[in-house]
Amino acid sequence: MPILHAIVLGIVQGLSEFLPISSSGHLELTRWAFGWDSLPDELERPFDVAVHLGTLGGAVTYLRHDVVKYLRAGLAPLRGAALGVDGRIAWFLVVSAVPAAGAGVVADSLLDDLDHIWLIGVMLIVFGLVLMVADRRPERRALREFRLRDALMMGFGQALALQPGVSRSGATLTVSRMLGFEREAAARLVFLMSLPIVGGAGVYSLLDASIPADFWAPFLWGMASSAFTGWVAVWGMLRLVNTRSFTPFVIYRVAVGLVVVIVVAIG
Repeated sequence: MPILHAIVLGIVQGLSEFLPISSSGHLELTRWAFGWDSLPDELERPFDVAVHLGTLGGAVTYLRHDVVKYLRAGLAPLRGAALGVDGRIAWFLVVSAVPAAGAGVVADSLLDDLDHIWLIGVMLIVFGLVLMVADRRPERRALREFRLRDALMMGFGQALALQPGVSRSGATLTVSRMLGFEREAAARLVFLMSLPIVGGAGVYSLLDASIPADFWAPFLWGMASSAFTGWVAVWGMLRLVNTRSFTPFVIYRVAVGLVVVIVVAIG
């Protein structure tokens, strides 16, 4: 695999993971658009997992203060302190990973059949429009009002993202806005929710992956580029939602989806 391909795919992954546009869908579309077939089939998913882990590193770096705060609050009972609001949020964030983790384990053997290019295009359009509808809901709830019911509902939203084109962040943003969370609170919840599920899925997928020595360099370059652009995406998104709605992402999703469907249709 050329290192340039790995870097480009890492950049695509990092930018699209935390924007509501589907990172897995964009990885597939990038390979399809450029005709890149430089990875053996058995290494394609390990590479995608590796760049997801790179993005996770970038997100943790940016959100390190939140991560430390919720870790300390969640483990407070071990020090004899009360759990508190932040502690409950920490455990709700962990619980939110359960639906997607369970669905991932059950559907693991089916995932390779979900990346049809035309279907990715359709999912970009459909879930973009659903996000547009949800984003019109009034902003009435802050992050501190995050409850167990919210965690489970957003967790089931994450599970939908097993289908490339849906978008993990897009689905969870949609559910959180339907639940009335403020845009900034919704975005921060989505980023924090992604940490346990991406980390757990990465470890689970790479445990039995065998990566040949001559592929280590592309894997590492891909992880590095996805880590940097993941940091940029989190930084940009948290600033964007203070002044803008999610409409630009909806327009982008629908436009890309239409192009993909039309190109596939005309061959």
